[in-house]
Amino acid sequence: MSSSERSDSRAAPLPVVTAAVPRRQWLHDLLKAAGLRFDDPAEERRFVDSYVRSQIGWTQAAMLLGALTYAGYTFWDWMLYPEVVPITLAIRGGTAVLVLLPLTLLLGAVRRWAETILLLYCVIPGCVLPSVYLVLPSGFTYASAGMIIVILFVSTMLPLRIGSLLVFCVTTWLAFAFAERLAPEMSPGLGFINHFLIGNSYLLSLYAIGAREHRARRQFATTEALQRETARSEASLRELRATQAHLVQAEKLAALGQLVAGIGHEVSTPIGLALTTSTAMQADVRGLTRALDGGAVRRSDLTRGIGRLDEGLQMTQQNLLRASEMIHAFKQVAVDQANEQREGFELRGWLSASFDKLRPLLSRRGLTVELNVPEGITLISRPGALGQVLGILAFNAAIHAYPGDAEGVLHVEAARIAPDRVRITLADDGVGIPADLAERIFEPFFTTKRDGGSIGLGLHIAFNLVASTLGGTIELIGRERGAAFQIDLPTTSPS
Repeated sequence: MSSSERSDSRAAPLPVVTAAVPRRQWLHDLLKAAGLRFDDPAEERRFVDSYVRSQIGWTQAAMLLGALTYAGYTFWDWMLYPEVVPITLAIRGGTAVLVLLPLTLLLGAVRRWAETILLLYCVIPGCVLPSVYLVLPSGFTYASAGMIIVILFVSTMLPLRIGSLLVFCVTTWLAFAFAERLAPEMSPGLGFINHFLIGNSYLLSLYAIGAREHRARRQFATTEALQRETARSEASLRELRATQAHLVQAEKLAALGQLVAGIGHEVSTPIGLALTTSTAMQADVRGLTRALDGGAVRRSDLTRGIGRLDEGLQMTQQNLLRASEMIHAFKQVAVDQANEQREGFELRGWLSASFDKLRPLLSRRGLTVELNVPEGITLISRPGALGQVLGILAFNAAIHAYPGDAEGVLHVEAARIAPDRVRITLADDGVGIPADLAERIFEPFFTTKRDGGSIGLGLHIAFNLVASTLGGTIELIGRERGAAFQIDLPTTSPS
């Protein structure tokens, strides 16, 4: 044989293989179009696991009931034809004991082959049943009723898919037809009636199983889609929370940066004056040194030089003391805002001290603070969180309420509204907040100054601190001019 002939002989089977693929694809497409097949193999496996193998215990209970029913029809044989009971009992009971019960037990042990086990459980007794009618004196007179009972059980009690049920229908129908040909001569029309009834039962069961499987597949697809969307939403939510936490931290750092800038500006003035004064004193000291080195020094010159040095030292000390107080105040603000521990404090004194620390930065923006707080209101709360809230509201008013170089006044009031409740109100006399924006001011990332560097988390942070950390409420209240924020707090914050 030449090499070309050997090549042709090896290539000959290829058309058979390639022809089988379209046929399988045609069947797959048909089932898919009917809604009885998923295009994704992994999704198909998950559906089979859910549809066939999800409730093995209930399926085994149904199989046990089917085995008992199958063997129990021997009682009917005994009532009609006692003489053939030993044979029918051997057929029915033997099938139940040797096939149905072992398959029931096997289903719980080998779930991977659940669908194959269920198919054998249905096919074997369905093919054996026609042999009973060969033994009964009545023959196939009541055969259709017995076959319909089996079909009814299979289609209602067991989780078979449409393909498995079709295999059951074909094999049992062929077995019934084969047994019928072995039977003695039957009355005219009996065979037609039996096949008509059994065939009709097959069609009804196929439709019922197909519809049930179609609904189950749609429900499974919906559940899968919901799970995917839930997972995607949870991932997006985690990412959003991480981003929000990052931006919240950035907002805190930005606020701290503003405070540092304000304190730096205010501190630079006294330190600059102290430096200028010390330079002048250094020049005076050098002049006195040269005069003393020259020999003759007048008393008036010495007195005047010492006076200038004393005045310079006083000015230097005052400016350095002022700078030291500002730096201490700045450190105290940072410590207070980082402090999340509960402690008791008197509200009026604490508010006065808190706004004294913020006054340098607020004054740079032309905002003065007026306090109207009675004495004797004591809170057991978290001053760090409360200070951060008041700072956010004050800076928010300074930035948004007074456009350009406008100046204004921030009114801070406090009052006891119940034995265990305190209300703090911060109101400005600026441009106010439009009604269409008032409902959104506490939303995260909402701002009207995004082009100015704001990211819209200040009031959102304040809202969360008041609600979660301080255990109170904050809201924007109506005002003829400007904007007012009302904070209601318990006198003892939650632990």
